[in-house]
Amino acid sequence: MSDRCTKDTCPASVSIYGYAPSLAANAVFLALFLVSCFIHLFQGIKYKTWSFLIAMCLGTLCEAVGEGGRIMLHNDPFSDAGFKLQIVLLTFAPAFMAAGIYLTLKHLVITFGQDFSRIKPAWYTYIFITCDIFSIVLQGAGGGLASAADDDRNLLNAGNNLMIAGLAFQVFTLVIFAVLASEYFFRVWKNRHHLNPETIELRHSLKFKGLLAAIVISYFAILIRCVYRVAEMAGGWGNSIMQDEALFIALDSVMCIIAVLVFNAFHPGRCFEYRSWASKRAEEKVDEESPSPIMSQVNTTK
Repeated sequence: MSDRCTKDTCPASVSIYGYAPSLAANAVFLALFLVSCFIHLFQGIKYKTWSFLIAMCLGTLCEAVGEGGRIMLHNDPFSDAGFKLQIVLLTFAPAFMAAGIYLTLKHLVITFGQDFSRIKPAWYTYIFITCDIFSIVLQGAGGGLASAADDDRNLLNAGNNLMIAGLAFQVFTLVIFAVLASEYFFRVWKNRHHLNPETIELRHSLKFKGLLAAIVISYFAILIRCVYRVAEMAGGWGNSIMQDEALFIALDSVMCIIAVLVFNAFHPGRCFEYRSWASKRAEEKVDEESPSPIMSQVNTTK
């Protein structure tokens, strides 16, 4: 942020965002993200879904602190601290939420049947979480450069380019995830009479169908948000998209809060409460070493 302007000497219209962020809107989102964070913490401990807990709590906590940064910008549109907090944390927070989605696919594959997947269930986690970490590093580094730039326009642009690269890679990862998931569920549909016989009751339950809906809703909310942020950052600092607060609220804050609240309503741990995720991982290792009962059943029907 520029040292030449302060809230006492310049109007908010000459700041990077061109406005003083809404106090009411950001306070509401800060409260919602904190509430969601505490609920995810409680649910994660209750159901022992540690990886999902870490991903969602980091995402909601970063969003809450980032919204706090925007409240600081409401009080002073030229606040360095407020700018740094929100540009770094709000940029990469959804990557943690995406990680939570990636974690669920492995367990869905185990539930429907591992034999219909081209890769072993655990590899979905390894591949997409690795991509997510890379995206977070790029976005975090870009946000760090931008927040440290002050009046150095070259450094600010370098940070902007890194953030765009990180966001674009996140969009790419989300698209590849959707392709692989869609291909897997097409196979499930084709083999719908040979699915895991041990999970029939679960697959027909409201909590499982609710989880599937939550995954789809959260996925598209994060995808919309990431596409929006790529467009926002691609226009350069102070562009018309960046200076449209209503657009930011609708396509960033609202999308992110939807992405986390749906998992509060249909938490994966509640869905798979009949069997802990830890035991499912143990079963997965056994299945890798022995013939699958599902495939045996399919073969005997041919």
